Amino acid sequence: MENCETYEYDILVIGSGGAGLRAVIAAREAGCSVGVLCKSLLGKAHTVMAEGGVAASLANMTNPDGTHEKDSWEVHFVDTMKGGAFLNNWRTVEIFAKEAPDRVLELEQYGAVFDRTPEGLIAERPFGGHKYRRLNHVGDRTGLEIIRTLQDKAVSVGMNVHMEITCTRLLKEGNRVVGAFGYYRESGKFVTFKAKAVVLATGGWGRMYRYTSNSWEGTGDGLMMAYEAGAELIDMEMIQFHPTGMIWPPGMRGILVTEGVRGEGGVLRNSKGERFMFDKKYMPALYNGQFADTEEEGARWLTDKQNNRRPPELLPRDVVARAIYREIEAGNGSEHGGVYLDVTHRGADYIKRKLPSMYEQFHALGGVDITKEPMEVYPTIHYTMGGVRVHPETCATTVDGLFAAGEVAAGLHGANRLGGNSLSDILVFGRRAGIAASSYAKEHTLGVLDNAQIEEEQEYLLLPLKTTNGENPYTIHSELQDAMQTNAMIARTEAGLLSALEKILELQKRAEKLSAPGDRFFNPGWHAARDVRFMLRASEVIVRCALERKESRGAQWRLDFPDRDDEVWGKKNLIASRNGDMVKITTRELDAMPPELKRLFEETK
Repeated sequence: MENCETYEYDILVIGSGGAGLRAVIAAREAGCSVGVLCKSLLGKAHTVMAEGGVAASLANMTNPDGTHEKDSWEVHFVDTMKGGAFLNNWRTVEIFAKEAPDRVLELEQYGAVFDRTPEGLIAERPFGGHKYRRLNHVGDRTGLEIIRTLQDKAVSVGMNVHMEITCTRLLKEGNRVVGAFGYYRESGKFVTFKAKAVVLATGGWGRMYRYTSNSWEGTGDGLMMAYEAGAELIDMEMIQFHPTGMIWPPGMRGILVTEGVRGEGGVLRNSKGERFMFDKKYMPALYNGQFADTEEEGARWLTDKQNNRRPPELLPRDVVARAIYREIEAGNGSEHGGVYLDVTHRGADYIKRKLPSMYEQFHALGGVDITKEPMEVYPTIHYTMGGVRVHPETCATTVDGLFAAGEVAAGLHGANRLGGNSLSDILVFGRRAGIAASSYAKEHTLGVLDNAQIEEEQEYLLLPLKTTNGENPYTIHSELQDAMQTNAMIARTEAGLLSALEKILELQKRAEKLSAPGDRFFNPGWHAARDVRFMLRASEVIVRCALERKESRGAQWRLDFPDRDDEVWGKKNLIASRNGDMVKITTRELDAMPPELKRLFEETK
């Protein structure tokens, strides 16, 4: 076994996005020593991709008569449960909706600079699935401002940051996680970490798809480390296809176009110039009566500030994504295979002030001036509602000493996440994970690292360097992306999913003999070898869960089971766990919602 340097902390936080940094702040305020691992650099996190705003019911926006919109945690709770098609953990949603306003105001106290109302309050904009204007924002750079603010605060309270380290395995003593193992990406040198508690905040896993808003880091490392350590995964079939990703130019396909564009009045049109979202077939029964029946009426609503109703472009993301997909399949797509998103009617000054990043993004990357011409968009893999199963109160996983928060954890968003809920999610549950991990750390001592586990992982990592004439990890990755993009994307069928599963299992077999010639220094092929193994297993879990859920609900759209089956599948989460080398899929009954929360759905109609 190769010797490696070892660091010791009360709490190890893996991931330095919003959830990880908020956990750091909570743990340091509780008096614990904290180490933070970054796969990339501090501040480079997918939190910045959440551009439109952070959802919290501050009720700052006023009606023309001067009264404030009647937003509340209760309305936010109802919206989130409905948006998630009631697959959410109700207790997780209750905690979230109640605590989100305090977490946003806390950001302001830390130094975050939000857009303002004329009265000087934090400005809020409408977003899909939210009844009221609830997205507290900084132009269309809200995630970037949150990362900046949390990073400054975390540095001020003190933390030790280890950047450009790929973490590949959680180390256990019995059923308890006591540390982690990884390597420096530059040198390939191995490193171990001992900790009394570990917080996973590693984000999502979109890179197994061909077109995604996720950066290169999103390979599911944290998810699969938790799975291999014995943690349960939940709702893994639920992958969010954000309705509007760039489709042109080709090299930028998949890059996010924030929902804030539609929140600021952007409209979707097909190749005929029609606002196709007004077609009743795209408006499910759940929303009947909330939206206009004609384009003319909808156009009036866009400028009618006395009416809280929103245009159909701001239906929940799963609804809009399916509508775009169906419109393109019907032959009404744009020149480059998407649809048009048009915000030109808002005027150049307004667009540059409210959507500066979108203006710069399209102008720099595509030569498109969105103040003068529409954008071309297509659904892109953006977010994962599923993930590690955690306790609502503490963010504890099913493995002792391991906590998880943010996108890697599941339970809050159910079958579909409402825009803006991801940023308040990382604030609320990043804090709770840090507090709970601190309490756990104060009751436990450092564990003993098992050299056998370390040696096994070292051998596994070094194998591609020793293998000659093996498989190219980039070839395996490309074939996996083709299989997932073709057969496990928006529209799914049993035949397609079985085809994807067959391909994934074939690729897993081929991946046993990956080859990455050279040594560990500056060897991207060697990094890709570990990443692709994580993605192959995560993809298998996604596809097996999608096969098991025989209904359409939220992000799970089965053409062979087109209806939502509340009687059977509305009461069950799918649980994936490790059974040796096999994936075990079971179901778990949803906890019954208490009567006082059930009543909210009648009261907020």
